[in-house]
Amino acid sequence: MKTVLKKQVRYDISPKHLKEGSIFGALSDNAIQFLLENGVLHNVSEGDEIFAYGSKGNSFHAVLHGKLDFYKQHGEKKTRTRTISFGEAIGFVSMIALHERVGSLYALEDCLLLEISSQLFSDLHDQYPFDFGILLMNLSRDMARTIRVLSNALVENDVVVKRN
Repeated sequence: MKTVLKKQVRYDISPKHLKEGSIFGALSDNAIQFLLENGVLHNVSEGDEIFAYGSKGNSFHAVLHGKLDFYKQHGEKKTRTRTISFGEAIGFVSMIALHERVGSLYALEDCLLLEISSQLFSDLHDQYPFDFGILLMNLSRDMARTIRVLSNALVENDVVVKRN
């Protein structure tokens, strides 16, 4: 994983293109530019680990190009739960919940990621409150879709969830 400057990026990261992705949809061009200028852009090679199980969850990543696989871990068990593609985000739950990463993230192919720290997230709230609300709604919508897919997988596999 290599940090790059905006001018070094070889993919289309214009606001017009990024708005086609679910988390950037309906954000203003200014808010998107603010995130691009203040976030950290990472070129990631196929097979690279983006974050590891148990690492600090003080940021999340938006996929600007490419695909990632997330492997959820619980105890000694580890399984791939989803693939994250253009316009989606990963790591938001750990950042908001203030807990360590609950799995590991790997690049399926060469990718461009935008890392948004908790501080940048807060700064977006302060400087672009309307866009912050839209971003939060977009992230929540993606989170709800993920919960639905995972809960459907539990039903399909007849997984019994025990109550405490």
